[in-house]
Amino acid sequence: MLPATYQIPAAILLLTCGIVACFFGYRLFRTVLAVSGFILGAFVASSVWGISDTTPMLVAAAVGGLIGAGVMFAAYFVGVALVGAALGAVVASLVFQVTGREPHVLAVVFCSILGAVGSTYLQRYFLIVGTGFGGAWTLIVGAMAAVGNRAGLAAAGAAGSVWVPYPLDPAPGQSWVPIAWGLLGLLGTTVQLGWTGGEKGRVVRRPKKA
Repeated sequence: MLPATYQIPAAILLLTCGIVACFFGYRLFRTVLAVSGFILGAFVASSVWGISDTTPMLVAAAVGGLIGAGVMFAAYFVGVALVGAALGAVVASLVFQVTGREPHVLAVVFCSILGAVGSTYLQRYFLIVGTGFGGAWTLIVGAMAAVGNRAGLAAAGAAGSVWVPYPLDPAPGQSWVPIAWGLLGLLGTTVQLGWTGGEKGRVVRRPKKA
């Protein structure tokens, strides 16, 4: 958990990263991977230290973040597979929620594997949908923390409840989160498919012939 004085800067970072991922995730996928790796690495490394150990915590966060960013930036195809697996897990959870049952572990694992495999064949569409909805979640958490929402600040400090990594199961009083997440995710996906996602199957447009 980050010290309180650093939670607002962390919230602004989450908000900025969420906007980039939601609306430009496919075009800037390596950048999104690197930033995501930095945030994850920083949170994991800083969690080793207590809140009172500010200097060691910040050093650990910086080192862990750089390691995480480097690993995620280099592991492009791993990132693609992770996006597909995450989408598969979300789809499985939605299906079980519609039927009013708890998600079965084997079903979620199976759908995650299908998503990971499918993402290797349909990279553009999986990455656009994955970054659209993933960026929307990050944007919402960052915005909530930036305006002083207690649940959002907990997320920025890496001490949130289950809804922080899993928007489909919001904390009490945060029932609007899945609705806002879904609408914003659809908007980000639409923007990427229509304008910022490049040509079909490629990130950079081919130069026009003279």
